[in-house]
Order: sequence, then C-alpha cells, then structure tokens
Amino acid sequence: MKAIGHHEFGGPEVLQVIELPDPEPRVGEIRVRVYAAAVSPTDTLRRAGVRALDGQPATELADQDFPLVPGMEFAGVVVEIGPDTDADVKVGDHVMGAMVPSGTRGSYAEQVVVPADSVVRTPAGVDDVAASTLPMNGLTALISIDALQVAPGQTIGVTGAAGTYGGYVVQLAKAAGLRVIADAAEKDRDLVASFGADVVVARGDDVADRFLEAAPGGLDGLVDGAVLNELVVGAVRPGGRLVTVRHYESEPIGGVTFHAVRVRYFVHDRAKLEQLRELVDSGQLTLRVAQTFPAADASEAHEVLARGGTRGRLVLTFDD
Repeated sequence: MKAIGHHEFGGPEVLQVIELPDPEPRVGEIRVRVYAAAVSPTDTLRRAGVRALDGQPATELADQDFPLVPGMEFAGVVVEIGPDTDADVKVGDHVMGAMVPSGTRGSYAEQVVVPADSVVRTPAGVDDVAASTLPMNGLTALISIDALQVAPGQTIGVTGAAGTYGGYVVQLAKAAGLRVIADAAEKDRDLVASFGADVVVARGDDVADRFLEAAPGGLDGLVDGAVLNELVVGAVRPGGRLVTVRHYESEPIGGVTFHAVRVRYFVHDRAKLEQLRELVDSGQLTLRVAQTFPAADASEAHEVLARGGTRGRLVLTFDD
C-alpha cells in the first residue's frame, strides 16, 4: 500500500510517498481502507522531531526505526474485521477513527489497522473528507469540557475559539447548557458567534481583562486553545479550572487548578466517538474542511498549516 512517511526529521519537504506492506488485523482489530486523513499541528511537530506525543521528548521518536508515518485521524471504509472481534461496524461501512501514530503506523496511509473501539460509523450525510476532521479535535474538546467540572448554567471562557478545537469546545459547551464567552479576531467574530458563543470578545494577550468585563465574578472555567497559559489564569475565579493544550502544566495559581488534556488515552473510547457522531447528526456540532490535498502533496499541506490562519481542517485524500 501507499503511505506518506519520512526517513528523517525536518521540514515539510521530508514527507514522501512510500510503499508499505498491507496491514493485517489481529484479534480485536479492524482494517480500514482510508480515503481521507486530517492534518494536525501535532503531525507537523512530530515530523520536525520537535516533540513526540503528550510532551514526550523527541528522542523517544528517534528511538523508532524510520520511516515514520504521521497522522492521528482518518475516515474510510471497513474492509476486514479481525478474528474474534466485537465490532459495532461491518465490512463496507463508512467509518471515522482515531489512532496514536507509532513507527509506520499512522493515518497517512491507504490502509490502517486499529482497535475496534477506535472507530465508529460516520455521521449521516457526511463524506469521508469531512468525517476525518472530527475524531481527534472532537475527542480533545469533549475531554476538555469534562475536565472543567462545571454544571449547566455556569460560565466558561474559550481562547482560540475560531480554530477547529476551540470551535468544537464552544459548540459542545452550548450543547451542555453552559454560558460561553469566547475570543476572536475582528475578522472571525461572526464565525465564532455562529458557533453559539454568548459573548465574543477581542483576542490578545490581555484577553483576561475582557473575560472579566463579561463575567465580573470570574469564569467558572476556561479552555485555553490559544495557549496563553498563565496570561489568562486571572480570568478564572478561585476554585475554577483552566484546561490547557500543548501539554502546559502548572501548580495552582490564585486558587485556580490547571488540567492538561491527554487525548491519546481516549482514542479507544467508543462511547465518546459515538457521542461526537450523534452531535453531528443532531446539528449541534459542525464540521469544517478548509482545503483538501492529494496525499502525495502532504508537504504542501504541512506548509499551508505552518503559515497559520487556517479556518477548518486540511485533509489528505487517498483515491482508488
């Protein structure tokens, strides 16, 4: 099968088409013919050798044999179910799924083998390209809301709300009955408002002040998709929680607890993946595709992502 991999760490140019043996499913696994794989910032960091998953040092990647295949989410068609496997899907079903890449095992490939609990059927009326954009950011957003430990009616803040992750957090928070104050650049205000944010404030390093203007007693929790970290802790009331990404951690500050999300531990959570599918089916969660690229042009996709400003996901396509 064809896959996109790299034989060394470096810039986007190290990505190339490689040939790998077709993977075979074992007990508890499913083989999927991949038609679409979303591109994430984590893919670019691992390709560059900057960081492995969950903040692990890049040296842990270096211990693996090249080539390495990136990619954490995909959509396609089930082509084989492993022996003695309890699966909620059948051969021929269109599915979406999540995976933790390791060695030549990543979603930038024509075929992947994953645990049966890591895939669910795609939402009704959603094609493979759009479905591939949901699993990892959707799971991260779900566990972020859970980590806030807030109740319906309470108020949360969201930074980086125009991004895919931040946008999912806004929509999931509204579905959970929360009041949401979100940040946005002027050009993205209407977009963020369309996600359901109750209040949209200007983004920036001093956004904590604007959160406090909209929530004078302080936020009950905050999801920091913009990676502002300690710059926004002042917007959260004592006893509240601040959910961080990019593995930032801190001791409590001013009575605020920090919680770094670890999505890799949830890629086998079939119930959460089903929840995401149902939220798309009900119209409470919307999928955004910014641009598609033939898989052979993965280096271009990585270059586009590095330039920033993308609204929605970049997706690699693997045609027959």
